[in-house]
Amino acid sequence: MAIGTHLTQKEKQKRYRSRLRRKGLRPVQIWVPDTRAAGFSAECRKQARLASRFAQEKPALAFISEIADWDHT
Repeated sequence: MAIGTHLTQKEKQKRYRSRLRRKGLRPVQIWVPDTRAAGFSAECRKQARLASRFAQEKPALAFISEIADWDHT
């Protein structure tokens, strides 16, 4: 590539991904619940109530309770 030649954003992204692939990595897309969606909090409470009925869920629920108030900044 000649000095002074500028890459488009698409070209930069392609090179970046190529470098990562050469390092043995691959892209992964993960879909997660939208915490801003209407009803999200209610569904969380519902699932927490259901999970609290099972002893094997107690450590996970305790952990969630412990970190729930962490500062997200």
